[in-house]
Parts: sequence; C-alpha cells; structure tokens
Amino acid sequence: MHMSLLLSLLLLVFFSEFRDVRSKHDFFEICQTPELACQVTLQPLERFDLDAAIIFCDILVIPQALGMEVQMVPKQGPVFPTPLDSPLDIQKLHFDVNVCEKLKYVFDAITLTRKRINGRVPLLGFSGAPWTLMSYMIEGGGSKTLSKCKAWLYKHPDESRMLLEKISHLVSEYLAQQVKAGAQMLQVFESNAGYLGPEMFKRFALPCLQSIAVTVKRRVSELGCDQVPLTVFAKDAHYALEELATSGYDVISLDWTMDPQQSRQRVGDGVTLQGNLDPCGLYASPEDIRVQVERMVQAFGCHRYIANLGHGIYPDMNPMHLKAFVDSVHSVSEIYLKDNIVIETN
Repeated sequence: MHMSLLLSLLLLVFFSEFRDVRSKHDFFEICQTPELACQVTLQPLERFDLDAAIIFCDILVIPQALGMEVQMVPKQGPVFPTPLDSPLDIQKLHFDVNVCEKLKYVFDAITLTRKRINGRVPLLGFSGAPWTLMSYMIEGGGSKTLSKCKAWLYKHPDESRMLLEKISHLVSEYLAQQVKAGAQMLQVFESNAGYLGPEMFKRFALPCLQSIAVTVKRRVSELGCDQVPLTVFAKDAHYALEELATSGYDVISLDWTMDPQQSRQRVGDGVTLQGNLDPCGLYASPEDIRVQVERMVQAFGCHRYIANLGHGIYPDMNPMHLKAFVDSVHSVSEIYLKDNIVIETN
C-alpha cells in the first residue's frame, strides 16, 4: 500500500507559490510553457512528503487542440466563447490535428519535469475522458445539469457517438505520447460520469473508456515504450464499478461517496483501488484528520490500495491540514503494514 497524492490539480492551484506564478502569467500560458509547467509541478513536492507528482496541465487542452477557444475566467473557471451548438458544428473541429505538434508543450513539460525530479517520485500524466470533454465543448463551461450536452445524446445519438469516438482517438494518442515523453502512470478523468444514469453511461461513456485503455496500451507498445499503469476516475459512477473493473484499467479511483469494502467486493481482487477521503474532511483538526485516515486505511486494507482524497481540495483549505493528511497516511500505513493489526477507532 502506498500514498499517492496530487491526482487532481485542484490540490495545487490555491497554494501561495502557484498564485505567485499565476499573478504573472495566464493560466494556459503556464500550461503551454514547459519551464513554467515544470516549476509549478514541482512546487508541491517542496511542501509535502508526496509519493507522486502530476504534470501541471488542464484537460481542456484537447478541445483547444481541436480548434476551440477556451478562456480561464477568474472566479468562473473555463469558458468556451463559441461552444458546439448543433452537430453541424462538429465539422469545424480539426480532428486531423497532429498531436505531437499541437500538444508538444505538454510532452516537453513532462520530459523536463521527469529530468528535474531525477527519480525522486514517479511523474503522472492525465487526460479528460471523452464524455467529460464533450460536456464542456457543448455546455461552454461548467454546468449544474449538463442538459444541453445530455440533450445531444437523446436527440442526436449517432452524431454524439461519432464525436465521442473521435475525441477518444485523440485522447488515446495524447496519453500514449505522454508515456513516450516520460510519464510513468496515466489517469483518465471522467469527472462528469455522475450526470449519466447506468444505461446512458454504458451506451456512451464506457465504450470510450474501454477503447482508450486498449488503444493506449497498443500505441505505447508501438512507440517502443514500457507499459505504465492506467487509472480511471469516473466520479459518482457507483453504478458502474463492475464494468469499470473489467474496462482495461489497472486502478479505479473512488470518490468519497463510495464504500471501500463494498467497492472491493464488487470489483474483486484484480484491480487497485484509490481514494477516497472526503475533501471536506480536511476542515477538521489535524488530530481528527488522523482518525479519518485510520478509518480509511482500515476500510481499504493493504491489498492493492493507493490512499488519496476522493476529489480535489477546496480553495480555502489550510495547507497544514493537507500536510496532516499526507503525514497521517504515511505513519498509519507503516504501522498497519508492519504490525498487521486492526486499528481501533471510535
């Protein structure tokens, strides 16, 4: 069992070190400047005793590569000035894009960061999943309902499936090239999975996730690289754990609403589980945070488990409470593994 943190960039962007860089540079300028992306990626490693780093980037570089404009608006988040309004707009997207050229800045940042880390911890790459990316491309930003995007699935199922398949192809190549650049693990974020019910998830989102897992592994081999672990995080997709367990991923990341023991029973012993402390649990005192970690570690056990939060950290979080979480995971894990005891908690 080991600790892996920073699998969501929300764990980083509110720290003072990042805010200092952000005050001088546009968000996507940082993403597109390898030296800056490397600098920001390494900042958390200086603050916390982390077991992994994740390259600083954003899932929306994929829509940008397809020719869409994305703006990062303060206090609002990502905004698409011209979202997809109808299936006819799909023709405007540049699906013939050369990933190696258009997203070269990401690969350069990975290579530079891997060199600077110098073996201290593994470096992780990531991408948004097709359904989540399609949601942003149609909604034009964040949404509480995704009603515009979900309407496409019902009104234009064939066109929606075509768009998802094309995004899947691009995401697969993007992830494989990250491995070539030096990424040692990959995560696919299906952050909007919970907006779909079981049937729609299986019809539209799950086939894309399965395709990505197969294609990435094939392309990694074709590129002459060693295989790396693949993680999938389908937030709120509690209804699809069994399907995710056989979708080709090595790790399933759980959000905080999922029971660890029930999840293990449902997925079996063939995959690693990751998660899943409620991020709001970090508002508690450091002493209580340790108690929460003890309960989490006991619930997951030490078989194929990566400790983490169940989602990203919030902007008003005290960094010292995150440190308490990291330190507690390390100390509790060591005790649990060394003594093979059951931790008593009230």
